[in-house]
Amino acid sequence: MNVKMILGDKGTDVLTIDSSNKLSDAIAVLENRSVGILVTTSPEEPMAGVISERDVVRALSNHGAPALERPISDFMSSNPVTITNETTVVEAMEIMTEKRIRHLPVIDEGKICGLVSIGDVVKRRIMDTEAEAEALKSYIVAG
Repeated sequence: MNVKMILGDKGTDVLTIDSSNKLSDAIAVLENRSVGILVTTSPEEPMAGVISERDVVRALSNHGAPALERPISDFMSSNPVTITNETTVVEAMEIMTEKRIRHLPVIDEGKICGLVSIGDVVKRRIMDTEAEAEALKSYIVAG
């Protein structure tokens, strides 16, 4: 199973925000849309980086309330770890575990085509495991 299958189920919508916007703007979008990450853009780059809940907490912890008025670019993660449609679910889980990240942008032909979260990956892994268990039960009963 690969990431393309996850995106086929969940969709390919990606929320973006301009990296020149204030950190408080990113917080508002994260809250209003109930997401944990936004892809940041700039006039030069369709994907300048990402800003996650973890980035926001780190910014507030290190800089206090004044961070809210600073640009997202001061706190975003530039050059985020990315995967492709062909990345397997197991590979995605390994990357997330090793890098201690919960979201991975999916890149296809140089363009962002989706985001997968740890929840998406775990859900797919559970579905695959349950399907395999049912197949084994059917095989045993039929045998």
